Parts: sequence; structure tokens; C-alpha cells
Amino acid sequence: MPLRFPFGRRLQIILCGIAALVIVLGLAAANIIRAPKTVKAAPTRQPFCTTRPQLCTETTDAWNYAGQYTGHDEPSLLFYSNKAGSGNSNLYQLTLPKDPPTPPAQDGSGGTWNFQLHPAFWFGMALCDNQSAPNPGATCTPDSDSNIFTGTDSSKPNYMGNTPGTAFMEMQFYPPNWGNVGTGVSCGPDNTQWCAALNIDSFSQNANTGALNNSACLNAAGEEYVNYAIITKSGHSQAPADPLRQTLATFETTADTLEMNSGDALSVDMHDTAAGFQVVITDHTTGQTGSMTASIANGFGHPLYQPSASSCTDQPYAFHPMFSTSSPSTRVLWAAHSYNVAYSDEIGHFEFCDSITGNGKCANSGATDPPPGGNDGDEAPCFTLPVGGTAQQLTGCVGTDGDFDGPEYQRTWPGTDPSTDATLHASPIIFTSPLFNGNKNYSQVAFETNLPRIEGADTSSNNACQRHVYNPSDPSPGTGCINPPNGASFYPIYTTGTMNGACVWQEGGAQIPGTTNTFGGTSAAEYGGLQEQIYPAAGNTTQGIYETFHNTLGNNPCPA
Repeated sequence: MPLRFPFGRRLQIILCGIAALVIVLGLAAANIIRAPKTVKAAPTRQPFCTTRPQLCTETTDAWNYAGQYTGHDEPSLLFYSNKAGSGNSNLYQLTLPKDPPTPPAQDGSGGTWNFQLHPAFWFGMALCDNQSAPNPGATCTPDSDSNIFTGTDSSKPNYMGNTPGTAFMEMQFYPPNWGNVGTGVSCGPDNTQWCAALNIDSFSQNANTGALNNSACLNAAGEEYVNYAIITKSGHSQAPADPLRQTLATFETTADTLEMNSGDALSVDMHDTAAGFQVVITDHTTGQTGSMTASIANGFGHPLYQPSASSCTDQPYAFHPMFSTSSPSTRVLWAAHSYNVAYSDEIGHFEFCDSITGNGKCANSGATDPPPGGNDGDEAPCFTLPVGGTAQQLTGCVGTDGDFDGPEYQRTWPGTDPSTDATLHASPIIFTSPLFNGNKNYSQVAFETNLPRIEGADTSSNNACQRHVYNPSDPSPGTGCINPPNGASFYPIYTTGTMNGACVWQEGGAQIPGTTNTFGGTSAAEYGGLQEQIYPAAGNTTQGIYETFHNTLGNNPCPA
């Protein structure tokens, strides 16, 4: 697998991948399959994580088999409990953030709206996928801790490489106001509303051998393949969610799409059903409800792991939660993060650019990359689009911000400047700790960010984190891994406050009004030190990598 490319080559590949979105969305409608069927990999088809890398789970190695970078920054909250049900049943209360009254300005002096801070945020959970890494083909028993394998000795039954195939579910929420760039989904008639989609990411490799799936499947669905379904009021998918069957309609909003307004108060209920994992979103402000079930009837499926085959075989599949509990032992063994039940933001995907070329590159750098160091190469692809609900247009770029200098890494978050918060900064995302089994609280919380994963010299132009501890090892593991990263003047943290008498989490700075706990008040204090994670590796062995900064608290400081 190619691991290192010159920076200009990475930019070119990402740009081509986003441009291929037009091809993907132009596919003709496909029928929901009823039985396994052999399909040919169409040369014009582009995998989901090629066209939408910012919506894909960050992997251990964020370069896919074709050399594209698929990673992004994910500051996260993890929830732990050893009680049955904590790994497969979550109920959150969520208040969608509002944009400030001041629109963004091309010179960076205006407001910072949600689309600039994050193309998406999500609630997550590990699911079974018996065709995914780390051990495709092994039986995955839904809702069961029999799927936990943590040993590092490959001769023992508990060897981690024996973990059945795992998928990671991200219940994603998409902000309004700048075309449909970043998600491919435009919410509301004038793009001023929120919408949401059920994403399920899997990884088409056997970790014990290192073998990827056959080239036909990789060309059609990618190394990291994604089932995708927009949340609808009827609970029926608009088109197949299956990565091999997605069509234009998979990503289009319709009259059936659940669309939400900034500031709406929601309940997000995620649990298992006989038909598959299900999410139900209730908008208490509007009275509307939407849902989606990861079922065969809704067109969910996966490519079979057949690395020696000459063609790709697709199969319907109903996804179910993988574990009964949520602990450090229930992590996804192909992902950069160590999570199972988690909340995460996806940041680092907006930069200003004053003008763009015909092929979508930045021609004249903007406020975040002023001369003499402008056009530093991590901006593309770039677009000029209207800011929803206003008369103005904005020119900017949505590539991965590899040098950490975009507005997401400045004091543009809520709670960073009390003098300008009300006029220039969005309100915070506010959510409760999840309850499981309807009314049970988690016993512990952990803060985690995958900064070490994206601070390597292969992905960042001004950071050089040596993250490989062994197999392979760097000369000085841990050197250059810093929080916040070089280029950032600020990194968002999680604090607690109260709403309607209940404890809530909020994301931004340490000065959000009503804050009750800042957990040290800085990203370095909150996210803690380097965490070495052990992964199964080719040859029935293991490798150790610094993928995250991690800080587990001794309790849950914000019970719901």
C-alpha cells in the first residue's frame, strides 16, 4: 500500500476524487438486490471515500490502496460502561447550533458559520460486518461481548486478530448554508436547514494477512466502503445504501427527508431491532420524526471479501451492534480512534481562497494563507458558492487542512472571545451523555483526539509526528506529536454546562456562558498524553502506534 506521496500529488488526487462526485451522482438508479449477485467494477464509478473523504472514519493508515488521503481531524468524547446494553443502546438529547448573525466575509473578518467549522458531527457505535477487517469470514454474534479479543499472542485463542469483522456507525448531522460541498447533500429549499444520514464504514482487508479484497471490489467500493442512507420521515431509504448500489437518489433530499432547523431540540435514539440497527430522531421543536434501519429492505449490503476473485460479489446485509458493553476492549481494530460508543466532530475542512482556477485549485490565497506563504497546497478543491439565506457568495476550499491554519484552528469557536461570541461565533453544539437501556448512565468518560495520526510528515507540511512505536518503528516514537499542532492557534475542547436543569456537553472554548467544568481549560490538559494502540498486523503479529491523545476520567462528570 502506498504510504507517502509528494504533497502536490496528494492535492491532485483529492481534487480528482471530488471532481468524480459528478460521475457518482450521475449513476442510473439500481434495484435493491434480493440475493448475492456478481457485478463488474465500472471504471467510471468512484468509491464513497474517494469523493467524500471528510465523511469517512479515520483509519489506522489514512492512505487508501490507490494512494488517496482519506483522513481528517476528529476531537471526540468516549463513553464506557461494563453493564449489558451499553454497547448497543444509546439515547442522546441534542440541540443543533445556530450560526451567528454576521455572515462570513472573504477577508476572514466576518462571522464563522457551522459549515466552516465542521462538514459533519456524529454519534458512533461499533457494528458487526462479517466481511470487514480485522478477520473477515469469522462469525460475528450481534450484541455480544463474545466478539471481544484482546490478546497479543497469535497462538492464543484470545488473539486480537481473531476479532470478527467490524464496521463503525456514524450517525452524521450536516450543517446548512454553503451549497452541498463537503457532503453532497443540500438540506432545505434554500440550503438553510440541517439534515442527517446513517453512515456505516467498513474496511475490506484481512489484518492477519494484509490482503485487501479483489481489485474489482476495490475499484467499485474502495478499501473503506460505506453504507449511506439519509434519515427520512417514513423510515424508508430513498435508494440503496449498499456501496455497490448507491445512485443519485441515495444522496438527494426529497419531501421525505427529515430537515431540521438551527436551534432545534432533538432526541437521538439508537438501538438494535430484529431487522437491523435503527436510529430514530425526534425533533421536539417541530414535532417531526425521522428514522432509518440498517436493514436489507432499506438496501444495506456489502461486497463479499474474496481477495482471489476476478469479479466483485455483492450481498444484502443487515447491520447489528457488535457488542453488549462499551469499554476500551470494544474498539474498532482498523480505526485510528479507540472508540465504540462516542460523539465526535469532524473539523479541518475549510479555508478561504480569494480566487480559484478552472480546475478547482486555489489561484489566489485567502485570509488563512496570506502571502508570502499563500497557496500552501492543502486548500483544493475550491468553490465559489452562495451563503444560504444571504445575497453574498463565498470562495473557499474543503481539502484536508494539513497545516492547521484554517478558521477551525483559530479562536472562532463559541466560548473563545466573550466580546465577539454573540455576533461572530456560532452557538455551541449541545448534547447530553447518552443513556442506555432507556435510563442507565455510563460510568466513565474519555477525551480523545487523533491529532498524532494526522501530524505525520506524510500528511502535514509543518508537523512531523513520529507515531510508529514498533513494527515498523520510528527513530524516536512520540517526537513531534503535539497538541495543539503547529499552525493552530486554538483547538476545540469539551466543557460541561446546564440546560433545563440537566448537565450537558458543549464544544468550543472555555468561556461559554454557564460553563461548569473546563477539564483544564486547554486542549493539552483535556485530551491528555499519547496513547499507544496495538493492532493486529500481517503475519499474525501486532504493531504499536501512537494514534491519539487520550484521557480517561475516573467517572462520568455529566450524567444525563
